[in-house]
Amino acid sequence: MSFTPKNLNVKYTFNVSRNRSKVWLISGFAVLISFLGFFFSWTNQSIGFPLRPGFDFTGGTQIILERKCDSECNKITTINISEAFNNAKFSNQETSQKLFDARIQFLDGYKSLLIRSPELSPSESKEVIESIEFVAGPLEDGGQSVESIGPTLGAKLLQTTLISLLVAFSCVAIYISIRFDRMFSLYALLALFHDVLIVCGVFSWLGIINEVEVNSLFAVALLTIAGYSVNDTVVVFDRIREINKQESRMNFKQKVDFAVSATLTRTLYTSGTTLLPLIALIFFGGTTLYWFAIALALGVVVGSWSSIALVPSLLTLRKEN
Repeated sequence: MSFTPKNLNVKYTFNVSRNRSKVWLISGFAVLISFLGFFFSWTNQSIGFPLRPGFDFTGGTQIILERKCDSECNKITTINISEAFNNAKFSNQETSQKLFDARIQFLDGYKSLLIRSPELSPSESKEVIESIEFVAGPLEDGGQSVESIGPTLGAKLLQTTLISLLVAFSCVAIYISIRFDRMFSLYALLALFHDVLIVCGVFSWLGIINEVEVNSLFAVALLTIAGYSVNDTVVVFDRIREINKQESRMNFKQKVDFAVSATLTRTLYTSGTTLLPLIALIFFGGTTLYWFAIALALGVVVGSWSSIALVPSLLTLRKEN
């Protein structure tokens, strides 16, 4: 016999307890693919880390040049830039050696040029810009950006990022433990690791395939995803507790199913409206915010999945009461 809790407006139903093996299979497959991404990224000689670290974490000098173009910029290649470096006569011979490891990238349809190299002095950066001006120029007046981060500061930023994530996860565990109980806290933490792991896994594959780097904005995205995921999970937990107080005739699996069904519409609407500005940011936010918006959008999708499917399916493992 089935029961419907009082004052519970359920428009759509999602039987989590019946489909939990499918939920675990989907999440397990995504986690496995993520770990494979970490492994291949770590063993890749050009990366050597689970994720391709960006300029913020490795340190060095980043030069961005805006090209002066009419309607369309002429297409030059990284080989043209490398040849310009090789033919240039720098006042310091070490500059050529540093540029040997430089990463060259064209942005915004060849309208901008990005060069990342080991740390250069201001005079060396000026010589580098002059050396490629006849290939990439003419350049926009005032459209030059030179930024340097020392290796020590880069390592410090990476350390701070990891500590921030650890503190955020610990606070979430304490909050859920106080408000609900330890098992709820454990499942919420598993969901957090699941969400962050999958987003990182996707970016590890992007780092291998498309040379996408992670930077401090990516760390901000992970912290935001953690907060978003917990918010949705707490809503489901609240509904389970509410139903638990109202209905003594239902078993715990039925209560979980009703709690998920009662929050399903809210979660889908919230996720959909959250994704709308992120999609706008992806298309119109420019190069700097593009991968930040991609990480957030991916986190919203994965976080919604873990809140309405993964965590409730794990809760059905609990014994009654």
